[in-house]
Amino acid sequence: MTEAKKSLKRTLVGKVVSDKRQKTVTVLVERRVKHELYGKIVAKSSKYHAHDENGEYKLGDTIEITESRPLSKTKNWVATRLVQKAGLL
Repeated sequence: MTEAKKSLKRTLVGKVVSDKRQKTVTVLVERRVKHELYGKIVAKSSKYHAHDENGEYKLGDTIEITESRPLSKTKNWVATRLVQKAGLL
């Protein structure tokens, strides 16, 4: 039963654009969609606030976030795993 519940939760992959708050990261998720009328592929993006209990994800990291119960007014996602560490500039 836990496997069935787990698959119902949405997961997204995005880049950390802010890690200034305690236990919270802001993740920018970009997706490419075809424009309805003109057919051109355009990039759309959304920002999500994700819970980061240990503060392990830093600015520029690519992470996976999973949908969860509401944790605060704006936080409905939890950071689950690191996909790619931020490169040194």
